[in-house]
Amino acid sequence: MINPFFRNHGPFTVKKIFDLLNVQFLDVSINDEILDVKDLVSAENNNITFFHSKKYEKFAFKTKATYCITTKSLCNFLPKSCKSIIVDNVLIATALITKIFYPDSVNDNFDNKVKLIDKITLTNDVNFGKNVLIGENVKIGKNSSIGHNTIIESNVIIGDNCLIGSNVIIRNSIIKNNVNILDGCIIGKKGFGFFPDKIMNIRYPHIGSVIIEDNCEIGCGSTIDRGSLSNTVIGRNTYIDNQVHIAHNNKIGNNCIIAGQVGFAGSSTLGNNIMIGGQAGISGHLKIGNNVHIAGGSGVIKDIPDNSKVMGYPAKNLKSFIKDNK
Repeated sequence: MINPFFRNHGPFTVKKIFDLLNVQFLDVSINDEILDVKDLVSAENNNITFFHSKKYEKFAFKTKATYCITTKSLCNFLPKSCKSIIVDNVLIATALITKIFYPDSVNDNFDNKVKLIDKITLTNDVNFGKNVLIGENVKIGKNSSIGHNTIIESNVIIGDNCLIGSNVIIRNSIIKNNVNILDGCIIGKKGFGFFPDKIMNIRYPHIGSVIIEDNCEIGCGSTIDRGSLSNTVIGRNTYIDNQVHIAHNNKIGNNCIIAGQVGFAGSSTLGNNIMIGGQAGISGHLKIGNNVHIAGGSGVIKDIPDNSKVMGYPAKNLKSFIKDNK
């Protein structure tokens, strides 16, 4: 993932990283530099990544990272070119590393550099309502409009022919062409990522973005969190109803229809042409295939293969659900 919005404060030496994690130096040059922290898929040479669950072993096996934060039980799944950094808690260690590379991503304070839209110069003519605020590094395409009391904070790209409603807040997001974002949406805030502790919870940095592809609609009052180490993505021509929550790192495919009050936990991947009924819940780290129908009120806690129709809690094959509930 190339991060367009948060500045990388690296590189840092191997010694600094190992000292921060309080681990021993084993067969490494302590003065070598680590350039960035990335996920298993996007990591490159001289990057550090993390591997905390066997569920991701196929990505671990192919990673190009030079270093990987992991556990003793998982390190054998990594390629020989990737040096293991063994820790007790992979996610806490990764959070500590990400904080030093991207310290600005930890907190989501309000943007105090915004200006009234009529006080700034935009490249294209934009139709706007009253009390619209625009931050730095914002680009808005042709024939777009923005409703009353909306705040487009720093680090946002909006394409052509977009309609942004009233009382909307957008930050750290890339919105493609012909997208409608209705009233009251909040897009691009940090996700609900932290590790509970008895003294003080440890906040996980979110350095990703929200990417909304062409021809999408996001219903009133919906929230879409930006990714942690990867992006949250809404696929082309996907329509989302009112009051839907999409947590960090979710990837939703093309031509999907998601009804009101559906909730997504983090890091699930959905295919194309999916339909989800109202008030369904999708657990985290799942893979849902193409052409899947999920009935309203269902609770999805397992992967769903292509062309399935499911219902109930836990969600199961529709025919089985009907048979069991006659």
